[in-house]
Amino acid sequence: MTIGVFSVIQDGMYIRRTTIKSKKDGETYFTHRLVESVRVGNKVKQRTIINLGKNFPFPREQWPDIACRVEGIINGQSSLFKLPEKIEQAAQHYAAQIIQTRSSQNNNTDKNDSIDAPDYRLIDIDSLELIRPRSVSIEHVSHETFLKLQLDKIFEGLGYNNHQIAAAIGSIVGRMAVPGSELSTHYWLQNRSGLGELIGYDYESMSLKRIYEISDRIYKDKEAIERHLYNRERFLFGFEEIITLYDLTNTFFEGSCKYNELGKHGKSKEKRSDCPLVTLALVLDSSGFPRRSKIFSGNVSEPSTLEEMISSLNKPSESSLEDDKQMSVFDKKKPVVVMDAGIATNDNVQWLQANHYRYLVVSRKRYREFDHDKAVEVKRDKDYIVKAYKKYVKETEETEIYCHSSEREKKDQSIQNRFSERFEADLKSLNDGLNQKGRLKIYEKVVEKVGRLKQKYTKAAKNYEITIHKDKGSKKATKITWKIKKNSDSSDSNPGVYCLRTNLNDLDETILWRTYTMLTDLEAVFRSLKSELGLRPVFHQITRRVKGHLFITLLAYHHVHTIRFRLKENGIHTSWSDLRKELDGQNRTTAVMRSKNGETIHVRKSTKAESRQLKIYDALGVPHSPGKVVKYEV
Repeated sequence: MTIGVFSVIQDGMYIRRTTIKSKKDGETYFTHRLVESVRVGNKVKQRTIINLGKNFPFPREQWPDIACRVEGIINGQSSLFKLPEKIEQAAQHYAAQIIQTRSSQNNNTDKNDSIDAPDYRLIDIDSLELIRPRSVSIEHVSHETFLKLQLDKIFEGLGYNNHQIAAAIGSIVGRMAVPGSELSTHYWLQNRSGLGELIGYDYESMSLKRIYEISDRIYKDKEAIERHLYNRERFLFGFEEIITLYDLTNTFFEGSCKYNELGKHGKSKEKRSDCPLVTLALVLDSSGFPRRSKIFSGNVSEPSTLEEMISSLNKPSESSLEDDKQMSVFDKKKPVVVMDAGIATNDNVQWLQANHYRYLVVSRKRYREFDHDKAVEVKRDKDYIVKAYKKYVKETEETEIYCHSSEREKKDQSIQNRFSERFEADLKSLNDGLNQKGRLKIYEKVVEKVGRLKQKYTKAAKNYEITIHKDKGSKKATKITWKIKKNSDSSDSNPGVYCLRTNLNDLDETILWRTYTMLTDLEAVFRSLKSELGLRPVFHQITRRVKGHLFITLLAYHHVHTIRFRLKENGIHTSWSDLRKELDGQNRTTAVMRSKNGETIHVRKSTKAESRQLKIYDALGVPHSPGKVVKYEV
């Protein structure tokens, strides 16, 4: 019920504040409307153009300026005086809303008009202006993928309202297009992106609080969303659940993390052990699609996470979506678990055995051997050659696979040579100093110094035999000599060799080696999350916000991998960062022009896609022109 009105009136449009009493709880609040006066017969009536809401931020003295500027934009008139930036932005936003609304009304009225019929006008070319450019290409591809994955249906099923679904789409697509914080995503949605036009939502009216709140809500529904996504991806691409890849990574925080229970100091994979860390554990299938994720503290012991993560994969699906139910056609055998040496402890391998899992892991054994006579070639690419041979171990009923890589040998040898050269240089410097004034000579001190050098160059020092000669009379060191010793039972004696262990005893070397190399796909996922999708660094200082930020990034990866998987099927093997560059450049913009008879015409549409964009659109099967054509004349 309306109980009061306050207006700032001028000719044409004006802003009116109305006092409203809520029917629900009787609370009184203000709402603001942009109104115009229209003549109906002999009477003048007020007609609401758009509702400006109860949180309209401008003081009354600025209302006439806003109303006047909105009317000027719609009529194609430039402002005589420079207005404050916030007023100009608000006027542009309200004018765009009015044009969109009235265009839709006109389209509904003119149902008999052919969409393809020519619309010829006499236009003053000098009056042409292009305003409000907004990017739509990345948004278009991302939103079509969002619908393909049926995330809109799962969100609706979980009880999300329209505002929450729009915030979810904006957060995910924003992380794909311009990776960054929630604050930067909010700015992008309001000022640079045309995503709102594609989904019919006004992001310029969305508060920053909604972006933060949706990440909290999505993380609460994490299990249901992950389960739905994986089932949907399996249904779309028809891959079977054969291989499970498991690994962890961590990322660092900016700030003290005083209120974040996950932020702990540990060993950083990015050489940022000076910062608090958080750990992301990820389970993928052999096609690179995430099955499950979990966030641990930064100092978690990696091997301790395996049982929890793998056991959770056997939980029955509770999804009600039809596509998810159809996944029962797939074989429910336990998949092969593939892990690197960091997680493949003896305890974890024994747990896999006790729970009847098949596995292929990187062995932790220090002793490495290689028999070139027994080895078979499993890969050859120009100078890159990989050979492997199997060895059955009766005591453990496992098969060990010894692999030799020519590229890895070069790398190992280069590292070993570099440390050996540094170690010998320091030994030589210490030896030369024995005959120089003011340098270290006392035998015990020299022995201590050599010990420190061995500690510093551990990898190189174990391959040397060092002798320190002592003068019995002066008790000083007289000479330091060293020679290389060969350790046949060390990893350095066989550069380029690594060992795998498995209970898949019937498979040959080639299949086992190719299965192991799938771990590189998991490493590529972590690289994509960090470098292409803004996983690092994390600026949040509250635990729930950290979890929400990381999960939004993971949802963005689901979309990215779905897009790239479909493109690969069509022969396009481009990284996501390069795909963004190729898609960039298609915008929606409004052309404003004046006709000969004095009408101001507004036409808003997307620019024509270029060949590089058309190639991607055709491969994904999406329309070439995102959004509708909007026409409005005054």
